[in-house]
Amino acid sequence: MIKGGRDQIAMVAGAEQRRPVSVKLETVNAHPGRVYPPEGFEGWQERLRSALGTCSDDFVNAALIQLQAAARLPLSGISEIAVNAALALIEAAAPKDAVEGALAIQMACTHTAALAVVARLGGGHSSERRVAAMASAAARLLRAYASQVECLRRLRHGGEQVIRIERVDVRDGGQAVVGAFSQR
Repeated sequence: MIKGGRDQIAMVAGAEQRRPVSVKLETVNAHPGRVYPPEGFEGWQERLRSALGTCSDDFVNAALIQLQAAARLPLSGISEIAVNAALALIEAAAPKDAVEGALAIQMACTHTAALAVVARLGGGHSSERRVAAMASAAARLLRAYASQVECLRRLRHGGEQVIRIERVDVRDGGQAVVGAFSQR
């Protein structure tokens, strides 16, 4: 466990970095429970909307339910730490609108699922067939995550990039200019 935890403010290159938005969970019998802010309600809902790239409280509420479902640990209840880690990942993706927010939620859920499968692989106490199946599932999930990251990049920066390569021969005593120019 990290000492100081949430009370420490990270300093990156001399600039103050804001703590990620987080939640507290009140669960009953390991079912999705009531979500509430860890430090008080002032500005919390706005931070959640900003972190998810939306202005809709319904989108935020649905996202929190989905994150709780993804944060359910095998043979266990919902992990508040996993929900907050997913929120930090989403906030780091900095979605600009609800479409990017939905993609960031998918990315966080895929990442959580992939790591849960990888954790179940540890030790290899199962049959070879089961270990192979789990490794295959982990690989598919990690590939899906990489595809989602690439999709977010294309969504933000456009689809294609064209690079034109031309060959120019310059002989002894010749001169060449590299770059675009026009001759008058």
